[in-house]
Amino acid sequence: MVSVVQNVAIDCADAFELARFWSEVTGHPLHPEDGPGATETQVTLPEGPVLYFNQVPEPKTSKNRVHLCLRPETSREEEVERLLGLGATLVADRRKPDGSGWAVLADPEGNEFCVLRSESDRAATPS
Repeated sequence: MVSVVQNVAIDCADAFELARFWSEVTGHPLHPEDGPGATETQVTLPEGPVLYFNQVPEPKTSKNRVHLCLRPETSREEEVERLLGLGATLVADRRKPDGSGWAVLADPEGNEFCVLRSESDRAATPS
């Protein structure tokens, strides 16, 4: 017997607004019954677990022990720029001159996530 990952739960101060950000990041909609002021909401991904946003009273206080890693359909550089435009911030730049590495960003509430090289980036620079 095994367990199946149902969702990735993300505690936050504003569940609807943070879910709206991640909806833009992933290109997938919010749950249709969720709206402004919702204290729980989700973004359903076509493959993999649901991103579940749960409003909590306490703020984030330290580095995430679990985080999302994104592999963009476009280049890593284009995706980092797009995400910064949506409200993400650059936390750490782990990109290397040879094209390998990743960028660590944070969503509007400070939750870290990584942007990896796309498949086309990987094919162009195999390291």
